[in-house]
Amino acid sequence: MGNSFGHLFRVTTFGESHGGGVGVIIDGCPPQLEISAEEIQFELDRRRPGQSKITTPRRESDTCEILSGVFEGKTLGTPIMVLVRNKDARSQDYNEMAVKYRPSHADATYDAKYGIRNWQGGGRSSARETIGRVAAGAIAKKILKQVTGVDIVAYVKQVHDLEAQVDPDRVTLEDVEANIVRSPDPDFVERTIAAIEAARKQGDSLGGVVECVARSVPKGLGEPVFDKLEADLAKAIMSLPATKGFEIGSGFAGTRLTGHEHNDEFYADAEGNIRTHTNRSGGIQGGISNGEAIILRAAFKPTATIRKEQRTVTRDGQNTVLAAKGRHDPCVLPRAVPMVEAMVALVLCDHLLRHQAQCGTLTAADVSSSLNSPLAASPIA
Repeated sequence: MGNSFGHLFRVTTFGESHGGGVGVIIDGCPPQLEISAEEIQFELDRRRPGQSKITTPRRESDTCEILSGVFEGKTLGTPIMVLVRNKDARSQDYNEMAVKYRPSHADATYDAKYGIRNWQGGGRSSARETIGRVAAGAIAKKILKQVTGVDIVAYVKQVHDLEAQVDPDRVTLEDVEANIVRSPDPDFVERTIAAIEAARKQGDSLGGVVECVARSVPKGLGEPVFDKLEADLAKAIMSLPATKGFEIGSGFAGTRLTGHEHNDEFYADAEGNIRTHTNRSGGIQGGISNGEAIILRAAFKPTATIRKEQRTVTRDGQNTVLAAKGRHDPCVLPRAVPMVEAMVALVLCDHLLRHQAQCGTLTAADVSSSLNSPLAASPIA
């Protein structure tokens, strides 16, 4: 089922929405990184259900347990297992969905592929699976921050036809976490809350766009052909539930410019660093990071499970209607913010380790530098 992601920093998620629990196994984390359950919990709390009036009312504490790979507060270099137990499942809400397919959900396609599915809450197709990603992302974020100073911040850029005004060069985590929409534009926040509440009352849902910026990314990350950095970022983002679009840098808007208008011209700054005057490339050129901020956007469709009555069919092909029960987000965007950050962190962390393995190996100078670097035997100490 493609449950694993990454090469050197590799994560495997497990569990179903209404099963005993969900979580992740992280393989390849460097040893001696100081990490605690509290640090992982901070990110999980940003993702958890029931956190505000515009999210699903399902009440889960999403308390994480580190079952392996960490000893006396430091990573061992062995597989790390993080588990979150499900506490507030209401499987009876899904009895009708055992035989009726939810429009635009994974019910029909899972049946077509496997001939069997966990219909309670969607099973593996539920966004609850992303708990493992966010837990792993918390560790990847800490590695990136400690080793290279990378700062990853995502925020809600658009909900339905409302768009926020945000400066990606200046936005901070504190700005994003200051409100339940997770957007630093106060006017946008007020209008968005009203729009989401209106959709909820009508038994409907809204989609939108999460924008993410990764600052202080070192030059040289990414492989130039199939594993281009933006290609891996696209796969990471598009693997999230409900995603329907990915853009980086100028994205589709860049198609309306000429080459002269679009090109990022170079200059040398006062310290002799090669920079670009503009950043329409979104921090990546030729599949490799160029040292500028990486800016990307993820489009999320409106939540598929809604209370409005819709036409559908049963598993045996009979036409019918469905007004879904259960507890669902009228808009996934606020809770998707930490998910996007996590996937960006997983890609950048994996490519950081891959770059070090390939390009920090051969010359004596490189070997000496590598042995004394934060990624050597005591990589995160």
